[in-house]
Amino acid sequence: MIQIDDKIISFDVIEEFFKCDLPKCKGICCYEGKSGAPLEKNEIEKIKKIYPKIKKYLPLKNIAIIEKKGFHEIDDEGDTVTTLVDGKECVFAYQENGIFKCAFETAYLNNETDFKKPISCHLFPIRIKKYDNFIAVNLIKAKICSPAFFRGKKEKIKAYEFLKEPLIRAFGKDFFYKLDYAAKYLKISK
Repeated sequence: MIQIDDKIISFDVIEEFFKCDLPKCKGICCYEGKSGAPLEKNEIEKIKKIYPKIKKYLPLKNIAIIEKKGFHEIDDEGDTVTTLVDGKECVFAYQENGIFKCAFETAYLNNETDFKKPISCHLFPIRIKKYDNFIAVNLIKAKICSPAFFRGKKEKIKAYEFLKEPLIRAFGKDFFYKLDYAAKYLKISK
């Protein structure tokens, strides 16, 4: 592990290869999991505000669930997460041509909102956990991402490199440049 400011980063973040391969995984990360996507407190208000703009992308079943149960809930670990549809897909996911897509990202790409998606989704398979004195930054080696680990290895792209944009969004440019420097230094010293 390495430490940058108050972040403790597992070596997997800088050593593992990773690059999403949507045609192969079919966006299964929006469908499969033990709970919904973790949400930051500030994201809840943003989602409430933009929900009318993204609603048009959602299946009627998902809209009905949001209107009945809300778009977020507390999971078994006490975290605030997106509500699931039938205990499976995220309530903000929809399918197009057999691929699960995110209503937030679709609206963002269509210039309808400035909110790309929850930071936990943007960072996946990196997961962050906040503690009193530090933030843990870990890479989850999820089986559903095996096509991405394979593609990353084939194209020689490290997880932190592929996830540069969300890492900067989460922690700032200074953090990312320190992480990149540490990764290159550790590679040289091996």
